[in-house]
Amino acid sequence: MTVELKTQRLLLRGWRDEDLDALAAMDGDPEVMRYIGDGSVRDRAGSAAMLARTRASWSERGVGLFAAEDRESGTLLGWVGFAVPTFLPEVLPAVEIGWRLARAHWGHGYATEGARAALRFGFEEAGLDRVVSICHPDNTASERVMTKLGLHLDRETTVPSHGGRVRVLALTRDEYAAKG
Repeated sequence: MTVELKTQRLLLRGWRDEDLDALAAMDGDPEVMRYIGDGSVRDRAGSAAMLARTRASWSERGVGLFAAEDRESGTLLGWVGFAVPTFLPEVLPAVEIGWRLARAHWGHGYATEGARAALRFGFEEAGLDRVVSICHPDNTASERVMTKLGLHLDRETTVPSHGGRVRVLALTRDEYAAKG
């Protein structure tokens, strides 16, 4: 991936092999993973597989997950970007915008800042027509980010693989452009 986006505080960049340790630590934190899938943590091999999938996504689709790095310190904070939500077939075809940050970086506005830049890239450069964002109903922090970005409730539904409830918010390119 050659796309890099800079915000006031973040560098959204491609993944490096040395990012695996920080990613695995984040994915192994039960609090970080509480609202992800069935709430299970991911082991190092699972994090490595995720890195491989996101690298493939960039090659195949021209979008994927960006590593989110603090521009000042160079610290990997987590990720923000796009994935295909295959775990929720009823919304397909779709591209999901999402984010995950290490717990130490919650509450500082990084998710909103990074997702705003990714959304601009998705609609203005990558040619996406519509994005969704999916969250557990109790994940009010992520839903707040979604509404700040202009997404609106599309539906509430159940994930087939584990039976968990989720809220799906959506935004079209036209809606994004109208908010200017």
